[in-house]
Amino acid sequence: QVQLVESGGGLVQAGGSLRLSCAASGSTFSINAMGWCRQAPGKQRELVAEITRDNSANYADSVKGRFTISRDNAKNTVYLQANSLKAEDTAVYYCNTLWSNGPNSYTTWGQGTQVTVSS
Repeated sequence: QVQLVESGGGLVQAGGSLRLSCAASGSTFSINAMGWCRQAPGKQRELVAEITRDNSANYADSVKGRFTISRDNAKNTVYLQANSLKAEDTAVYYCNTLWSNGPNSYTTWGQGTQVTVSS
């Protein structure tokens, strides 16, 4: 089993920055990819960014050039540096991880952290 705890959300003005963190615990040796998704009110959850164990990253078009995902495998932590924030970035941000147990793969989600960008 893998558990995730997020931190770093909050209220920020448009153009500002935030750094989200997500720490994994439990069977962390089995973790493969880690990532962030977000869900705004009335909208579906969408991928923001994801990163593999060997640091290959993928971003949603809406955040490319503004957000950076990184991970520290020694600390079992993934980060999302969000710069040049816009009002449309307001959402609950969820950390997630893909991990395996033998031949089976699982996805675990964090509890979510609110990011509010005021215009």
